[in-house]
Amino acid sequence: MGEKVVRCGITREDGWLYFVDKHGDVARAKMAIGRKKGKTKQEVVVGTGIRREQGWMYYIDKNGDVARVRMARRGK
Repeated sequence: MGEKVVRCGITREDGWLYFVDKHGDVARAKMAIGRKKGKTKQEVVVGTGIRREQGWMYYIDKNGDVARVRMARRGK
C-alpha cells in the first residue's frame, strides 16, 4: 500500500493508459490494442508538477489520486 501524494480525483476512460510523466504531471495516452503499434501522442490531464524522489515509484491509484511506494531493490 502506498502513500497519497496529490489528490486529483481522475475518472478513467476506457482505452486510455494513465501515468505520471517525467514532468510530474498526470498524463494519458491511447492504448494500442488491435491497431498498428507506434508512438502515440500523450496529453496532460492534470498538471500537478510533482518533484519525483529517487527510489520511489509513482502511480495513479484506484481513487484517481497520485500515490507512491518505495521500490524494492534486491542486492542492496
